[in-house]
Amino acid sequence: MYVSKAGYRGKKTMIYVDRNGNRTKGTTGQDRLLKFIYTHTATRLLIRPFLSPWVSKLGGTFLSTRLSAVAIRPFVEKNQINLSQYEKQEFASYNEFFTRKIKAEERPVEMDEEVLISPCDGKVSVYPICEKGKFEIKHTAYTAEQLLQDAHLAKHYYGGWIYILRLTVDDYHRYCYVADGIKSSQKKIKGILHTVNPVANDACPIYKMNAREYCLLKTETLGTVLMMEVGALMVGKIKNHEQRNCRVCRGTEKGMFEFGGSTVILMTEPGKVQPDEDLIRNTEAGYETLVKLGEQVGRKIKV
Repeated sequence: MYVSKAGYRGKKTMIYVDRNGNRTKGTTGQDRLLKFIYTHTATRLLIRPFLSPWVSKLGGTFLSTRLSAVAIRPFVEKNQINLSQYEKQEFASYNEFFTRKIKAEERPVEMDEEVLISPCDGKVSVYPICEKGKFEIKHTAYTAEQLLQDAHLAKHYYGGWIYILRLTVDDYHRYCYVADGIKSSQKKIKGILHTVNPVANDACPIYKMNAREYCLLKTETLGTVLMMEVGALMVGKIKNHEQRNCRVCRGTEKGMFEFGGSTVILMTEPGKVQPDEDLIRNTEAGYETLVKLGEQVGRKIKV
């Protein structure tokens, strides 16, 4: 099985790599707090009540009030967010700010039909799915069947690739379709809401525990791509615009997450798409790669 040569476990600092190969340190005070919580049994027990979707719903209700808007400016200043890139600069609530829509020209979409694009801004890692459906994320073993809770569907992705695109609170939290095609109806899987920070993955198999939903996107050139959204701590609300099966277009907005960190997962069938070499190389070294919505992350395999 493929295993990365490094990873978050045992490291004091998370390192991200951009598409030019530049490395940046990504550890924050929040990362250090989560590491403390998830590496001690007593603190893991204390946070259990906060993992429930109803707690996330309660938090989301407050963050949709006008009172929550006072937190916007400190967050913008701390994370150096350029609001001129967005369609609006004034917001009635924190959730309205958090789900702000970026100007189209700020996220150009690669339109080559042989290219798989990133559905979102985020930190991506890529892993091969072995012929038995197994893969490993940051030292934690999973199977495609556990992720999808569907043994028959999981077999279609044995030998393919899985992309884990992790969004943090400072990222743009809307996501798009990765190719032209016919999407299936949304399949929802109930679960709890651990943080998707890598420190939690060391302690808990979060991608088979967290609430999530997915659809299948049948394309002419890239096979059938599975697109999954994973909820996270304080992000119980995954908002997909279209629940039914229909034709969709590359780059069209699929949905958004409300407050917090979260994850989008892509799975590709064997022999259909090859991830970009820098993504494979960085993942093997234990680093996540910074990507933007609409940019290339893979390409059709020539036969």
